[in-house]
This record gives sequence, structure tokens and C-alpha cells, in this order.
Amino acid sequence: MTRVAGIDCGTNSIRLLVADVHPETGELIELDRRMTIVRLGQGVDKTGRLAPEALERTFAACREYAAVIKELGAEKLRFVATSASRDAENRDDFVSGVLDILGVEPEVISGDQEAEFSFTGATAELHGTEKYLVVDIGGGSTEFVVGNRHVEAARSVDIGCVRLTERHVRSDPPAAAEIASIRADIRAALDLAERTVPIREAQTLVGLAGSVTTVAAIALGLEEYESEKIHHSRISYEKVEEIVRSLLGSTHAERAAIPVMHPGRVDVIVSGALVLLEIMERTGAREVVVSEHDILDGIALSVA
Repeated sequence: MTRVAGIDCGTNSIRLLVADVHPETGELIELDRRMTIVRLGQGVDKTGRLAPEALERTFAACREYAAVIKELGAEKLRFVATSASRDAENRDDFVSGVLDILGVEPEVISGDQEAEFSFTGATAELHGTEKYLVVDIGGGSTEFVVGNRHVEAARSVDIGCVRLTERHVRSDPPAAAEIASIRADIRAALDLAERTVPIREAQTLVGLAGSVTTVAAIALGLEEYESEKIHHSRISYEKVEEIVRSLLGSTHAERAAIPVMHPGRVDVIVSGALVLLEIMERTGAREVVVSEHDILDGIALSVA
């Protein structure tokens, strides 16, 4: 086994996984997994730049993660950065800051690479013969990947819970016109994804990332976030629709009062849940299989 660390830095959150991985079998034994909401993508859609306060939040999390990596003795580290840092004019500030703290340069990967990692992480434990559609709903983008043991087609589109919220939401709860604008953006992005990814051909929809796992936790009626109950849970279309309807009519305070709601997700969960619902409606999926294993696991496997 090789002890490795993987960091996934997205638009909304930064996450760390330290694990022992068998490089031949792909077996992964998790030692530490943590997530911090840093909102690196704050304002990027409007300004094209990473905000100084967003960079400092991210660097603070990096310093915490560096201590964990050192304590657990990981032999190798891979730091992958996604949507927000792809788009920013001042991404060099981000790269140099990470290098100073962690000793590695962040790899600002393409949407296609992001999709490959997500698919590998999400499906490593699934051994069915059917075709999977893996959907990773992030802060700035959403990845669509179709395949079974290997990726057959993938596409990243610029719809994510942070990007959609910043672009459209001004009211609390969101006004009907704002919701309509979010839906229009999602549907246009789905049209784009369908040009290269046959999203309706898959038999099983697998959903990744915080928007999906939060919806699952609500659907399961959990009083606190329990990863082992959420992982591989199956949430019906009807239940997702019910939860989205409730979220659409809720205020910020009401969403914050939901026991499993992370404070950093309160203002963006409406958009994220809408992305999931629109995908299920477009593909005709009757349920979503929720995976706690995602791009982070794919990164760790790639290191080994």
C-alpha cells in the first residue's frame, strides 16, 4: 500500500483525502477525509478575478491540511484545482500561495480531466454491467460522464450552485423569475452536454458532491450528517422533487435550520438541488444513487 494525499479545490469548497492505496487493485483505505467551505470562486463570474479574502480563506485551509498530511506521513500529494481557478485572471497568485504552503503546484485541470477523476472515484466500488451517468454538481461547473468500467464520453458545463446563485438570486426566498432564469440556464447547459454525451442512454444515475449529498441527507431524515448512511443511498425522483419544492419556498433562516445543512451551503443549495432535479427530468431517471466517493477518490487513486 502507498500512503497518498489528494486535495480537490473547487469553486465552493476545498477537500482533503489521506488514504492507503494499493496501486494495482485500486483498494483504498481512508485515513482522513475533510472539507472546508472557502468559496474560492466568490465573485469570479462577475470580476474574472479571485478575491483577496477568498484566497486567504483557501490558504488558511491549506495550512491546516499541510499539518494533517505531515502528521499522517503521506508519501505523495496531488493538488487538483477546478472551475474557479481555471477562469481567474490572477490564478498565478493562487498557484504561488499553494506552492509555498504545501510544496506542490496546483494542477488546474480541464473539465474533461475533472470528469475522468470523478467517474473513477464514483464507480470504483460499483460492479454492475449497466452504463452509468455520473454527475458531479460543483460550485462553478457540472461534469457529465457516461461509461461503465471506462469513460465513454464526458463534458463539463458552466452550471454550478455558486455560479447560478450569484448570477440570478437576489430575493429570499428566490422569486419566481429568478427560479425560471436558473432553470433556463440549466436547460441550455443540458442541451450543450447532450451534444457530446448521451446522457439519456445510461441505466443508472450516480450523483456526486455536496448539493446531492445534502439532498440525500434531507431525504433520509438525518439529524446529523452521516456519511455511511448517505453513501450508496438511492433517492427517488419524487423525493428529490418534494425536497426541491420545499427549498424553493424556504428562507435563508429556514434552510439554515435544517440539521444536516452545512453553513456554507445554505445560500447555494437551491441552485444545486435544481440542477439535480433538471438532470433527472431530462434523463427520465427514477432515482439517483448517491456517492460519497468522487473526484477526491479519483485523485488519490491516480497518485498511487
